[in-house]
Amino acid sequence: MALSIYEASLPVFIRSFGNLQAILDKAVEQSVRDGIDPATLIEARLAPDMLPLSGQVQRASDTAKGAAARLAGIDNPSFADTETTFPELKARIGKTVAFLNSVRPEQLEGSETRTISMRNGAVQLDGRTYLFTHALPNFFFHVSTAYGVLRHKGITIGKADFLGNR
Repeated sequence: MALSIYEASLPVFIRSFGNLQAILDKAVEQSVRDGIDPATLIEARLAPDMLPLSGQVQRASDTAKGAAARLAGIDNPSFADTETTFPELKARIGKTVAFLNSVRPEQLEGSETRTISMRNGAVQLDGRTYLFTHALPNFFFHVSTAYGVLRHKGITIGKADFLGNR
């Protein structure tokens, strides 16, 4: 049986969000234990021209839900980018995962050839190309950067945390 667009996307996003939730939990636990103000982690960034941790989580959310919606041909839910605490970031991830779980595999059937429009129609790709050259790399860029921000700020996490143990 061939790998479906659904199998290559939504379960991958959902698993990675589970791993990111666990990483955020570790950051909270360590910040409490070490007396670090969690707000300094939320606003931390790897470089001045990069988004802070909060923005990285928000963009990962936007990428995953946008990919699911575009590939399924359904409305993309809009979430305001107002998260400023770890509980709010975790709630954002939870809302994103709930949306991803609401998309059924059959909604993505045939999406590999569906035309996906981005940037107000300036970019058009077939679903397969969109998933593998834009959505997945963009999603993992933001999840990896969130991980990198926390490592950079001294949170004790490693590759096993990023990959998860499932």
